[in-house]
Amino acid sequence: MSIRAEIVDTGVEYFYQAKLIIEKPAQEIFDFVARPNNHSKIDGSGMVRGKLVGPEKLYLGAKFGMKMKQGIPYLIKNQVIEFQEGRVIAWQHLLHNVWRYEFRQVSPNQTEVIESWDGTNARAMWWIKKRKPWFWVPKAMGKSLVNLKKLLEND
Repeated sequence: MSIRAEIVDTGVEYFYQAKLIIEKPAQEIFDFVARPNNHSKIDGSGMVRGKLVGPEKLYLGAKFGMKMKQGIPYLIKNQVIEFQEGRVIAWQHLLHNVWRYEFRQVSPNQTEVIESWDGTNARAMWWIKKRKPWFWVPKAMGKSLVNLKKLLEND
């Protein structure tokens, strides 16, 4: 049986979500996602190649850089803009695309994880449109959640 995340129809242009139940406590999943060194392990887009600079664990206002590749290698700097311990973490980069993870505990060892990508307030909307995020971002988020589930449930 293959594991699949649910792609959520938000009804909002340039705002995408995916969700999946993971058989772990919310805090444990949050702690994993809050460590930038883990991002390349869960990335479903194939773009994240590793942490460049930043703290071991993210916090509100933390800045971290990632090695990326989309056609060509490049570096991206992010800043954490939302942080609620064990519940929510979100960051954005120069263009103000926002990646957000929400962790909703549904039982002591079961958490619904919602990943979203918000480009509604992005700078350089012409660049966002050119990259056609509707075509690949929801799928990449779904793959990221599946990767996260496999890593944490098979530890």
